[in-house]
Amino acid sequence: MKFSKVVGAGLVIAASAFLLVACGSGSSSSSSSSSDSQTFRRMESDTLQTMDPSTNTDAISGQALIDTMDGFYRYNGKKLQPAIATSIAKPTNDGKTYTIKLRKNAKWSNGDPVTAQDFVYGWQRTVNPKTAAQYAYLFDSVENAKDIIAGKKSPDTLGIKATDKNTIQITLTEAVPYFNGLMTNPAFFPQNQKFVEKAGKNYGTQAKYALGNGPFVLKGWTGTNNSWSETKNKNYWNAKAVKLDKVAVQVIKDPSTALNLFQSNKIDDVALSGESAQQMKNDPAFTPRKQSTTFYTQLNEKTIPAFKNTKIRQAISMAVNRKELINKVLGNGSLVANNVTPQGIMSNPSTGQDFAKAAAAKDSEYTAYNPKKAKQLFQEGLQEVGIKELDVTLLGDDTDGGKKMNEYLQSTWQQNLPGMKVTLSNVPFKTRLTRSTNGQFDMVTSAWGADYPDAISFLDLFTTGNSYNNGSWSDSDYDAKIAASKTTDVLDPQKRWNDLQDAQQIITQEQGVVPLYQRVEAHLVNKKVKNLQYSPANNYNFVTAYIK
Repeated sequence: MKFSKVVGAGLVIAASAFLLVACGSGSSSSSSSSSDSQTFRRMESDTLQTMDPSTNTDAISGQALIDTMDGFYRYNGKKLQPAIATSIAKPTNDGKTYTIKLRKNAKWSNGDPVTAQDFVYGWQRTVNPKTAAQYAYLFDSVENAKDIIAGKKSPDTLGIKATDKNTIQITLTEAVPYFNGLMTNPAFFPQNQKFVEKAGKNYGTQAKYALGNGPFVLKGWTGTNNSWSETKNKNYWNAKAVKLDKVAVQVIKDPSTALNLFQSNKIDDVALSGESAQQMKNDPAFTPRKQSTTFYTQLNEKTIPAFKNTKIRQAISMAVNRKELINKVLGNGSLVANNVTPQGIMSNPSTGQDFAKAAAAKDSEYTAYNPKKAKQLFQEGLQEVGIKELDVTLLGDDTDGGKKMNEYLQSTWQQNLPGMKVTLSNVPFKTRLTRSTNGQFDMVTSAWGADYPDAISFLDLFTTGNSYNNGSWSDSDYDAKIAASKTTDVLDPQKRWNDLQDAQQIITQEQGVVPLYQRVEAHLVNKKVKNLQYSPANNYNFVTAYIK
């Protein structure tokens, strides 16, 4: 979500790969979303998973949380702006202390005031081991967070306190250059303790068990249904700036249905790929969105010990023709991913060079299509681990796009790597997430969208023991480089850049994960929709949007 979140590998492709054939030549110029009602109609490719900001991990739920909640800050396009905070905080104490003043007119949608204690409670709940929040590691730099997560200290020792009703003081163990941007993640949002405790285990499972303080209020979500809406929150502190009355969301999985709905003026935003994207690319409604999202395959070293062999991992990477995958399967203009870190997320502080491009200049051979080398490495790897063949199952989403991508990977691996047999297991998005988290897979197609514009948002995932390192790849030198970027070198931009570049080179050379592509989503958007902002964390900001 984005902002981070685990992005559905097949899920998002399904949203972006859904339309296989363009049915006619309808253009947004004829779309007629009513400017009187100010209703923006959009699609998602799967259902909401949760509205609990502590336990959310997926992009769809993340977007809904951004729509219905506010933290200290909010992205308006690429610009970070105050939300519940009155200004962007400037840290003191060598970057380790943040003092944040809150708006006195901020309210929950039920009318309760948003207070500093709501942030304290929300943060403590997220790091509490009993909550089992996968994003708890994002708090690692906050004082005592690591010990709390490990069960060694009480959550009330976390380095956040309310010095008065409208003032928060945050204490870090080390400076974090991107900390303000990091706090746009819903895991850092406030939570209304009275409401949460009353809802109990039902909290975040249906609209009636969700409470927000943002521009919209969630309506009509029962926990499993395929449509819901977000209506303007009259109690929102910035309600005067919100022009939309409603955001109506519909889950669409069928390719022809999506395009037909757009062309019949019943939906304002759909995503395309394949033939449909190519055929509609000259339409006035065509809107490509380059995203800070990378798709990759994780190899589970616990279930398949052979994946611990570097040559086998490298062979699996070199056997994939990423350009062909993008052009023939996706067709949406996505970019070849030479590394797990996407383009456009970080620049060299001295030269301005893009992080991903700088890394690719040193290690692109490990992701370049080279079937001859792949075959050689694979055979050498099999001999080193003492086996003659490798029989594995590739886990993915059960959407049309997810199936097509994994079918392509299955074909290319079996064709280019004699002795490798790949069986496909396509399951619902929620099931895929659960199995990935629990390590119940051999190989899985995954994706990650930036939580904040910094390479560490991706590279931190694959440190030893990280909850998102589902394949259990581990390298001590890699861990040391990541640690240095967050501690000893954190206040030296160039040294920190060098640490992260070194870490990127290690994971790419080792193919700790196999990067596939950076997503560019091809959309058709009603031309009457104006000022629709998109953040570095891959989230819409509907506060500024309107229908003309």
